[in-house]
Amino acid sequence: MILVSEKLKAAIKLNRKPAYQIAWLAEINPNVLSKLINGIERVRPNDPRIISVGKVLGVAPEECFQEKSD
Repeated sequence: MILVSEKLKAAIKLNRKPAYQIAWLAEINPNVLSKLINGIERVRPNDPRIISVGKVLGVAPEECFQEKSD
């Protein structure tokens, strides 16, 4: 299972802009971003929504994802 990386989550929390503004800049709905970060909505491998958020925050695409270890 693919998840949003801890690095991307930290970048969102540490950014001066609130998460909803980051979502709008990434051209996704803030509710969708919240669901992706919190594991409510499934993250696909190379999910363009997550990559877009990473671009806004300066996080490389390969650093935006992590695999869930069981």
